[in-house]
Amino acid sequence: MTNKADKIIKFLAYNGKVSVICANTTNLLEEARKTHDFSPVVTAAFGRILTITAIMAIEMKNSKDRLTVQIKGNGPIGSAVVTANNFPMLKGYVSEPKVDLPLNEFGKLDVSGAIGYEGYINVIKDIGLKKPYIGISPLVSGEIAEDFANYFVNSEQRQSAVALGVLVNKEGVKSAGGYLINPMPDATEEEISKIEKAIFEAGAMSKMLDNNLSLEDIAKKITGDENVEIIEENITPIFKCDCSKEHMADGLATIGKEELEDIIEKDGKAEILCHFCNKKYNFTREELEKILLQLKD
Repeated sequence: MTNKADKIIKFLAYNGKVSVICANTTNLLEEARKTHDFSPVVTAAFGRILTITAIMAIEMKNSKDRLTVQIKGNGPIGSAVVTANNFPMLKGYVSEPKVDLPLNEFGKLDVSGAIGYEGYINVIKDIGLKKPYIGISPLVSGEIAEDFANYFVNSEQRQSAVALGVLVNKEGVKSAGGYLINPMPDATEEEISKIEKAIFEAGAMSKMLDNNLSLEDIAKKITGDENVEIIEENITPIFKCDCSKEHMADGLATIGKEELEDIIEKDGKAEILCHFCNKKYNFTREELEKILLQLKD
């Protein structure tokens, strides 16, 4: 496992005609893996979703903006959810964290088998408008990167190159990261062809990180432009839940008076589990009765 700090850097290539975001999310994913005790294949799948969410989150402008990415496939993992602000501070979970599958035909962790080949990506951006933006796109492979490239074209009308990679060993996450490349309208066909060739020659993102390439080296390698310009750096994604007993009390209030009265009468207490961080919150009879009293007011 690497000790290098996680980082996301925004670049411009070809004199500002191509936007590039590169991310190293190794420690971010290791924190998520430890929080949920993910199996290796779930770590690989969740790491890809976590990385693309972190990359998309830094595109948001305001600290109050919220991004939620949900993937629901027909594979054994069930659904995966990641939410983020623009710092980005992320949290997330999957329905079935312990799924184990044989390696795929290439001898790699079978991410598409775990996610499933049929299903959808659901992206919700709450960016201060009257209604949140909701984009839904079908899964095309379950490999996540291809699915998001398809999402960007169909839901956000932008051509994109997306790469996401995770290397897992017995100790945990060896490397994880990804990149998103978006040509601007004034990018030429020749420049786009150069990028396509460079991406093909660069190889896997997780391998480049494992070989200790810096994000700037990776940006140069995947664009074929030695003069990439850094436009924002020192962005450090963190995996952290913002749950609290107050939030959980608010959640209990939403189940309604009858349900709450039933819990008080039958159990005299309640234990609420946060899916995002596995923290348990216990409520006594007195605390439940106080919530009930507020509902009656």
